[in-house]
Amino acid sequence: MKKRSLVFPLGFILLTLGLSLLLSVSAQVRRSGSAQTSGSEYRISGPYVYKNLSVFLIHGRDKITGKKFLTLQEALVQRKVIVYETKEVNTLAIRNVSSEEVYVQSGEIVKGGQQDRMLGVDLIVPPHSRKIPIAAFCVESGRWTRRGGEASGVFSSSVDAAVTRDIKLAAKVANSQGDVWRNVAVAQDKLSATVGTRVNSAESESSLQLAVENRRVQETADNYVKELSRIVYTKNNVIGYAFAINGKLNSADVYASGTLFKKLWPKLLKASAIEAMAELQKNQKYEPPTTGQVQTFFSDSEAAAPSEKALTPRVKLVTREDKENVFFETRDAAGKDDWVHRNYIKKN
Repeated sequence: MKKRSLVFPLGFILLTLGLSLLLSVSAQVRRSGSAQTSGSEYRISGPYVYKNLSVFLIHGRDKITGKKFLTLQEALVQRKVIVYETKEVNTLAIRNVSSEEVYVQSGEIVKGGQQDRMLGVDLIVPPHSRKIPIAAFCVESGRWTRRGGEASGVFSSSVDAAVTRDIKLAAKVANSQGDVWRNVAVAQDKLSATVGTRVNSAESESSLQLAVENRRVQETADNYVKELSRIVYTKNNVIGYAFAINGKLNSADVYASGTLFKKLWPKLLKASAIEAMAELQKNQKYEPPTTGQVQTFFSDSEAAAPSEKALTPRVKLVTREDKENVFFETRDAAGKDDWVHRNYIKKN
C-alpha cells in the first residue's frame, strides 16, 4: 500500500512537469517564428531547362477564393490606376480609380516620370483609393526631366521588372539607392557583352528599362521565354516558381492565388531570362539543382526569426533573413492576415 501511495504522486508530478516543459517549448517556438515551414505545403516539379536557366514549378492549394486582383500592368493599360511622380527619388504615389483591387509587386518598373523607378514593396491598392505613398528606387540616373513625348508627372507603363538578384537585394535588403545604380550599370555591361552590342539607349544611357527594351536583348530573351513559358499552362495547381542560373539557386516567388501567379508569369519569366542572359557563359554546362535542394532553400529561408513592418493599415511585410537567404512575405489584413506573396532570395 505504501508503494502505491508513493508511485501515484511521483507519476503525477512527472506528468505535470512534462506537460509544462512541452508547453514552454511550444510557446518558445511560436515566439521565435520557427514552427513548421510553409515550404512543406508545396509540391515541386522540374527542372525545366533552357541553356543556363533552370525553372521549377511550385504546386499548391489556392488560398484566395472569390477575389481577383488586377496586376499593376493591367491596371495601367486599362487606366484604372495612376502612378504619380512626387519629385522624391525614393517615393512615388499610387491611386486606384477603379472598383477593383490592384496588386503591385516589389521590383516592378514604372516607365516615365522624372526618372524610371523600380517599386520597392508589394502593395494592395483598394478600390477608389486616395493617393497612397509607395517606396521606390531609381533605375535611371542623371535624368530629372521629361523624356521625349512621355509625361513627367505620371508613369505610363509597367511591362518589366528588376532583372537581377543584385538589384533586388540592393533595394529590398540594403535599402541603398547607390547600390541600385551600381548594379544597374553592371547589368547593362553584362547584357552588352552577351548580345555583342552596347545596350544602353542614346535617349538615356543609364536607364535599365530602355536597356531591357534593346532589340537584341528582347530577341535573345524571347528564345528563353518561348522555350519555357508554356510549362505553367500545361500543369495543375501551379502557384509559383523557383529558378536557378548556371546551376545555382537564385530566387522564388509563390502566391496564394494561382490566377495571380499566371497573370504575373510572363513578366517574371522575362526578368529571369534576362538575368540568365547576363550571366551566360558560352560553352559551359551546368548541373541544375534538385527538387530536394529547392525544398531545403524554402525551409532554410523560413527558419530565421521574423521582423514585421506595416506598409499600409491593410498590408504587412514579414521579413526573415540569415547569412544565406532572405524571405519576404506580404500579408493582407483584409484576408484575415493571410499571406498573398512569398519571395525567397539566395543572397549569394
